Amino acid sequence: MAAKKKIAVIHGPNLNLLGLRETSIYGQETLDEINATLKRYADSKNVELSVFQSNSEGEILDELHKANEEAFGVVINPAAYSHTSVAIRDAISAIVPPVVEVHLSNIYSREEFRQKSLTASVCAGVVTGFGSYSYILGIKALIN
Repeated sequence: MAAKKKIAVIHGPNLNLLGLRETSIYGQETLDEINATLKRYADSKNVELSVFQSNSEGEILDELHKANEEAFGVVINPAAYSHTSVAIRDAISAIVPPVVEVHLSNIYSREEFRQKSLTASVCAGVVTGFGSYSYILGIKALIN
């Protein structure tokens, strides 16, 4: 059997509060439930996932740098940092593996400040508005 390829999944700030925080926007699934679904899907495709969540911009940067060495692709939900972080944008731009940005909600139907993503322009693609399925679509895109 061939060795599994690895995809890094990076969850940004406040995603640890999923299932509790603004469920009308983000749904009732917890981050643990989403991660379990992602791991089952990845296993079915013979792909290994490393899953990481942080509320700290610097830790997300470190994880992107680590993914540069270990992963063939990255799925990132930068959450609020997508609208504010030049540092995360620059880290995505600097690494070799393709990065897919995902969002649970449709950022283009939300507040005006959420409709601009600083990170999207350096990603291979963006999936937004499909709830937790946005992550599956991001993983599918990297596999294919």
